[in-house]
Amino acid sequence: MTGREWIEKAFDRLFDTAARKLSVECGAAEKDEARRRFEERFSTLLDALKQLDLRELPEEAVQGMEEAIEKLSGVELVALLASVPLVTQAQEMLRMLAYRAAEQRLLDHYIRSADDRYGGS
Repeated sequence: MTGREWIEKAFDRLFDTAARKLSVECGAAEKDEARRRFEERFSTLLDALKQLDLRELPEEAVQGMEEAIEKLSGVELVALLASVPLVTQAQEMLRMLAYRAAEQRLLDHYIRSADDRYGGS
């Protein structure tokens, strides 16, 4: 089983656990759509995990995640829902910061190279 398959299988179980917790009835089409959206959001990770070969699905890990869902209070659930849209924005901000830092390092490198090569200060 690849890492991608492991994550997809875990998503299905966790989706079912969350639906039970919230008393939400989902048909097969709705669950397929939720899985498709999950795969879109995490496509980069899922593509990378195709290369990871796992012998088995660690049952304890998924059970721990299911238990965490079961233990969520209403307030914790609301906080999680409120944070989901922020995650995308935060990732974009981190990308921007990383890009700026790389840009600055490149400029610093060029400045140091120019000073050394051409008898600068």
